[in-house]
Amino acid sequence: MIDHKLALDILKIKAKEQVYTLLSGNNLSKLHGEGYDLSEIREYQIGDDVRKINWMITAKMGKPYIKELHANRELSIVVSTMMDGSLYFGKTDAKQQKLAEVVALLGYASLHSGDTFSAISHTDRGVRFLPPTKEIYSIDTLIDDIYNIELLESSISYRDGIEETFRRVLKPSLIFVVGDFLQEVDLSLLAQKHEVIAIIIRDQAEEDPQKLGEVILHNPTDGKEMTTYFGQKSVDRYLTRLKKHDEAIIKHFSQQKIRYQKIYSNEDAIGRLIDLFNS
Repeated sequence: MIDHKLALDILKIKAKEQVYTLLSGNNLSKLHGEGYDLSEIREYQIGDDVRKINWMITAKMGKPYIKELHANRELSIVVSTMMDGSLYFGKTDAKQQKLAEVVALLGYASLHSGDTFSAISHTDRGVRFLPPTKEIYSIDTLIDDIYNIELLESSISYRDGIEETFRRVLKPSLIFVVGDFLQEVDLSLLAQKHEVIAIIIRDQAEEDPQKLGEVILHNPTDGKEMTTYFGQKSVDRYLTRLKKHDEAIIKHFSQQKIRYQKIYSNEDAIGRLIDLFNS
């Protein structure tokens, strides 16, 4: 088995190599839509034109926000990661490792494109904010933190994470929200101000579970265990719930014009990102 630190070093080296060889001509700026950086949303200030108030965001945040036009600016790339115990599946943290790989690729790609990169990592320990940077050292440190943090028996709220991202990211940006999206999620607040892309990290076995008979199930978000019989009926019930959940998320993305890409933990992330860049 490869040493943990060595595996992390290999991940970063591989990601850098893939960005500089495979992403040539696949600039991140291709991902933002026409008119993406024409408006800015900020809190209402005394003297502002009340006609500029954005009532949808005002209602969601509980205080007035306005929308105003501004000139084109340098592309700002933001990665907002949602990380808790659900990134463990089975006995491995493969989803967490894949998430770190995706962040590495997006971070190095932003540097390669000459764009600024920032990140917001949400865990039960709080929020880690990486301010806008073009320094590779800062991105390397971020990847280390994401790869190494212990997430078992931890839980976060996607809703809180999205609202915190909205508060932190002041400049209209291209925001990647990265997680397994096993919670209900509402990205409409972010989509009002930013171009948003969802990256869904899953383990294929999560979507194709096998009947196991009598087993002890361990909840990775709270540590609770349950002895149960996981037969075909259990598999069918689980898949029905997961399908309904995922269909609701995809419908939400479609309604908000949010692009998304699913990446499985056993896939090479670069190929899936290139598919996204070229879509």
